[in-house]
Amino acid sequence: MLYHLYELGNASLFGPRLGAQMVKSSLSNPFNPLSYTPMGKTLAASAELFERVTRRFGEPAWGLDKTIIGGKEVEVEYEDIVNKSFCTLLHFKRNTNRKDPKVLVVAPMSGHYATLLRGTIEALLPHHDVYVTDWIDARQVPLSEGGFSLDTYISYLRSFLSLLGRNTHVIAVCQPAVPVMAAVSLMAAEDDPNQPLSMTLMGGPIDTRVSKTAVNELAEERPLSWFENTVVQTVPAFHKGGFRKVYPGFLQLSGFMSMNLDRHIGSHLNFYKHLVQGDGDSAEQHRKFYDEYLAVMDIPADFYLQTVDVVFQRHLLPKGEMVWNDPITGDDYRVDPSQIEKTALLTIEGELDDISSRGQTVSANVLCSNLPAHMQFHHMQENVGHYGIFNGKRYRNLILPRIRNFIRSFDGDVSPVPKADLEVVPDLKPTKFDKKNHFDVVFEPQ
Repeated sequence: MLYHLYELGNASLFGPRLGAQMVKSSLSNPFNPLSYTPMGKTLAASAELFERVTRRFGEPAWGLDKTIIGGKEVEVEYEDIVNKSFCTLLHFKRNTNRKDPKVLVVAPMSGHYATLLRGTIEALLPHHDVYVTDWIDARQVPLSEGGFSLDTYISYLRSFLSLLGRNTHVIAVCQPAVPVMAAVSLMAAEDDPNQPLSMTLMGGPIDTRVSKTAVNELAEERPLSWFENTVVQTVPAFHKGGFRKVYPGFLQLSGFMSMNLDRHIGSHLNFYKHLVQGDGDSAEQHRKFYDEYLAVMDIPADFYLQTVDVVFQRHLLPKGEMVWNDPITGDDYRVDPSQIEKTALLTIEGELDDISSRGQTVSANVLCSNLPAHMQFHHMQENVGHYGIFNGKRYRNLILPRIRNFIRSFDGDVSPVPKADLEVVPDLKPTKFDKKNHFDVVFEPQ
């Protein structure tokens, strides 16, 4: 019912939104004398603000058609490697003969499209052969395609890593830290020749018992039945994925924005001021950010509920009790990170992260108890929140160089890094993981 009310509200605003677009277009036309008056600028700004806050934003374009390699502009093509029901394995194919480390970036399935990692991938492209999991909006997946659970997610990752083959590195951004670690653990247990050379976990909820956030507490305070009865909705019949049970993107977005509501309101008020004042650059920065941030997708209900249960309520991975059910055979396999002995590990956390707080991701190093010490690294970045771990200036200047150095240190067959590249961004080594002093927060497993 809630989904239908949302659709009804969106449809009822179509007329006013269209009118606002017409007003904005008219009063922004340089041939209209009113566009130069204070009243005209105010009305145009009001119309654009109204249109944007009532609009449903579609999936953004990647916009990564070019990159710079060795000081030269290189074209980038989008290549679909695998098309599965809920995900496309997308390759950013660079027009170059340079042999760089092959990296699979696993984007989160947490409400936003994979394009949220545009900045992450843009910074990786000059130095890596990049692939990404481009998740599909569950609202667009027909019910006939079946369900999608956390077990299916892990199965997808295993198949992608096997397809890409040996000499692959994997980077998990936020939510996929758990399924990525599970997939690598299962491959290690089988001594799979395609297990990745390295695994980078960025701000992921490996152990949410550590330094709990508001997100963690909400998941623990309510029974799983509450989430199933309250936030899980049915996709309306007129969508391609009609009648599918999902956790709607608009609910996830509401949760994201409520955590920093004052900041979002202030940002929109500043956007209005910039429009009135004619500050086009600042206004355009706002548009670019919120065009991405407000574009959300629905999450399959079975995946969402299993993640809440396994990761946030029962903490099965850090307890050593996580089990993967093979969607094909139906067999159960224990997920044991201590089996990982050949995949180097780098964990990254942000000092101000209010989604996956400090201590939650570095726990992965503790779980990989049989991984040699010289293959374990950790980096804690000061003065960044969750988003800043994988995007922005500090990511490009302070975090990415450490990731790049880490990956190349464990890559077996790549060409040397041109000196010119090293001069642009120095290779900085991450800190080796300290098993005795790994937590800077109180850790009391419950």
